[in-house]
Amino acid sequence: MKKFKYEITRHPVTQFHQLAFFCTENGECNLDEVPTDQFTLLNDILDERGSQGWELVQIFFNEGGMLAFWNKET
Repeated sequence: MKKFKYEITRHPVTQFHQLAFFCTENGECNLDEVPTDQFTLLNDILDERGSQGWELVQIFFNEGGMLAFWNKET
């Protein structure tokens, strides 16, 4: 039987200058105006954890930053 361990990481909004999506005052959100360097930053985080054997399970964004849930087979 496979066994996994889990880890949750926090990435504060200060790590990003415009975090992953934009929302209008009406609550409409899109990715149209996200700067390329912000996608690169997120990609770097994912690549770093992936190279350590971690798999992304879920990711959440809010005004405070990003919360990522990872698992790794033990």
